[in-house]
Amino acid sequence: MDATLLRSLGRVWWLVLLRGIAAIIFGVLAWAWPGVTLITLVLIWGAYALVDGVCALWGGWQSKGDVGRPMWQVVLIGVLGIAAGVFTFLAPGLTAYALLILIAVWAIANGVFEIAAAIRLRKEIANEWLMILSGAISIAFGALMLANPGAGAMAVLWLIGAFAILYGVVLVMLAFKLRKHSAPTPVAA
Repeated sequence: MDATLLRSLGRVWWLVLLRGIAAIIFGVLAWAWPGVTLITLVLIWGAYALVDGVCALWGGWQSKGDVGRPMWQVVLIGVLGIAAGVFTFLAPGLTAYALLILIAVWAIANGVFEIAAAIRLRKEIANEWLMILSGAISIAFGALMLANPGAGAMAVLWLIGAFAILYGVVLVMLAFKLRKHSAPTPVAA
């Protein structure tokens, strides 16, 4: 039933790979510069959310299911990421608390929609657990951030970096699994 969608996702596997690489780069930068100011963290995270959102939106729009409609879960992930990135650039003076709430809500929503997408593909893809795992990691990260918003800035920075790297690694693994399902595009005569 969703075999067409899986092949379509397979054709844009590289967008999932870009999302994973962007997450890993963001996580490494968060660890490499622990003494940066909050405004720099805000801008780095805003850039990551924007890149992730654009890639997810593009990938979701290009991934058409058997009825020819875009995969709305992935499109929504993209819209949320773009909105979070734009909001971050429009209001760079956010307090650490507001940034934590923004990141937590984004991570939870992202995780919910990734799990929904994985459930939709569970009969078509052998390793949907990678997509479910990335969603669960995202939800757990968001819940932890909401439970402890007053944590020290350094601890939060390390937690954000760890989440981004782990999430990115899982997305890179998923991208290579999706690549196996890409079907060559027929050449028009």
